[in-house]
Amino acid sequence: MTVSLEVAEGVGTLRLDRPPMNALDIATQDRLKELAEEATRREDVRAVVVYGGEKVFAAGADIKEMQDMDHTAMVLRARALQDSFTAVARIPKPVVAAVTGYALGGGCELALCADFRIAGENAKLGQPEILLGLIPGAGGTQRLARLVGPSKAKDLIFTGRMVKAEEAREIGLVDRVVPADEVYTQAHAWAARLAQGPALALRAAKESIDTGLETDLDTGLAIERNWFAGLFATEDRERGMRSFVAEGPGKAKFL
Repeated sequence: MTVSLEVAEGVGTLRLDRPPMNALDIATQDRLKELAEEATRREDVRAVVVYGGEKVFAAGADIKEMQDMDHTAMVLRARALQDSFTAVARIPKPVVAAVTGYALGGGCELALCADFRIAGENAKLGQPEILLGLIPGAGGTQRLARLVGPSKAKDLIFTGRMVKAEEAREIGLVDRVVPADEVYTQAHAWAARLAQGPALALRAAKESIDTGLETDLDTGLAIERNWFAGLFATEDRERGMRSFVAEGPGKAKFL
């Protein structure tokens, strides 16, 4: 399998495994969507790590496969391509990308689908599609601009240049830079910590932020208000408040 889902400590690891560079061909895209949807459904998966292995996250789409596609073929495929990445972005649980080595093109776009990105010191990220006479097609023009702002996104997309880990952190493309051999360990620790939290509240927080960013402030506030009120019907809210009153903050157990 080019992508696998392994679960431990409430954390599901979506592992890319298509040597040597984890090129994201059609079969890999479809498998990624399938497993992202499985991670969404499974109650034993409370947080997710997206990982490409110790050497490379994903170097992009399979160019040899794409070279043989004409306009009609890509019209038929483009939606499925985006849907495979959107399935990761819409996992209603905390998702962290553990980025080692190259995360280019589709690889960078996949990292953008996470809520948090931890990169190794050896990481290089970018959207080089312009060098092929193309633009990003798996969400790069949209998610990158929302994350780092339109000016920085245009710099990366117009030039196709790669950025090293430290510059990626400086512009907000990644959130933390660590030694390369600690990337997965730290990503898993981040996910495991959140996997201990209140699942419905985390889902509500993620949907409120993500959906709110796509609309105006008043609509976003309405989304937040409805989720906030709705959580008062949950057992986790009762447990959290009861623990706070009896023991102080941060002591509640939600599993």
